Amino acid sequence: MQLPILFKSDGCSSKSVGGYPEYMAKFEIDTTKVSLLEVTADNDGQRVDNFLLSVLGKVPKAMVYRIIRKGEVRINKGRVKADSRVSTGDVVRIPPVRLPQEQAVGHASAELLAGLKRAIVYEDDALIAINKPHGLAVHGGSGVNLGLIEALRQLYPEHSFLELVHRLDRDTSGIILVARKRSALVALQKMLVNKVGIRKRYLALVHGHWPQAVTEVKAPLKKSERQSGERIMLVDAEGKACHTRYRLLSSGPHYSLLEAEPVTGRTHQIRVHCQFQGYAIAGDEKYRDRAQVAIDQQHGIRRLFLHALRLEFRHPLSGESLSLAAPPNADFERLLIKEGCNYGF
Repeated sequence: MQLPILFKSDGCSSKSVGGYPEYMAKFEIDTTKVSLLEVTADNDGQRVDNFLLSVLGKVPKAMVYRIIRKGEVRINKGRVKADSRVSTGDVVRIPPVRLPQEQAVGHASAELLAGLKRAIVYEDDALIAINKPHGLAVHGGSGVNLGLIEALRQLYPEHSFLELVHRLDRDTSGIILVARKRSALVALQKMLVNKVGIRKRYLALVHGHWPQAVTEVKAPLKKSERQSGERIMLVDAEGKACHTRYRLLSSGPHYSLLEAEPVTGRTHQIRVHCQFQGYAIAGDEKYRDRAQVAIDQQHGIRRLFLHALRLEFRHPLSGESLSLAAPPNADFERLLIKEGCNYGF
C-alpha cells in the first residue's frame, strides 16, 4: 500500500534537543508509525543521519544509526547509508521508533556561564569561537544533561539559533565553532565535509620520544567495541581511510609535544594514530597501555592532554580570512613547563 507524504520540512523553528536542530519537531511526528517526509531547500544537502537526528531529537543517536544500518530508513524507496545526503524533493521514509523518557536539560551554574563568557575567543552575528574546557561535553545526552551548547543557549537566551558546527571529545579542550545563523552553519559544515577552506591544528602531549621523521600517519580506522561495551576505534584494513599530519615541536624526559593536523575527520583519529605509532597521548583513558598509565600517575595526570589550538578558515558570510587560536589551560601549561616543552603560541 502506498503511504501518503505526511508533511514537508518547511521553515520550522531552530529549537534544538540533544544538540541537534529540531527543524521539523513542530509537526509532532507519530513515532509509533511509519512517517514519510518530503525534503525542502532548508535541508538540501544535509546528511541523512543528521536529518533524522533533527527530526527525532529525543531518539538516542545509537537507535538512529541502527535503523539506518538495518535498511529501515529509505530515500525515494532506496536504502541509504549514514553519510548519504538528502536533496530537495526527496521523500524520506522513517520507521516506527520508541522514544526514551525525556531527560531534563540541566541548569548551568553562574560560575560555568562566566567561565564560558571569558573563554570566547571570537564572536560576531554569524558565529562564536570558544575555548572549550576539558571535561565538558559539547552537548547533552547519554546521561549528560548539560553540555556546551545547552550552556551557551542559557548564556544567550535572546538567540533563537545556536548550533554546533563540529564537535570535540568531552575530554579534549580547545577551540570549537558555534553558528548563530543557519547560513553560517551550512557553509562551515560544507567546508569540513569537502575538506576545503578550513584547517584545524591540535597540541598533543604523547608518551616517549616521537621520531622527528614521522610527519604523517595514514591508517584506516574501524569502529569496535570492548567486552565491557565501551566503544573504541581500531586500526583495521577494512576501516575507513584516515590521515593525520604531525610535527614534533619539542621533547622532554618523559613526553613529546606534537602539532597534529587531521586531514580526515574520523572519530578519535589523532588519539588512535598516536597509539598506533606507539606513543599514546598522556591521560588517554581509552588508548593507553598499563605502563603509560603508571607513568601518567607518577606525574599526576588526570586529564587527556589533547587541545584544539588553532582554526583557520574563511568567514562563511563576509569572506574574511580568520586565524583563531586558544591557549591551553593552566594544568596543561604546567606539565609543558615541567617537561621543558615549548609550542610557541
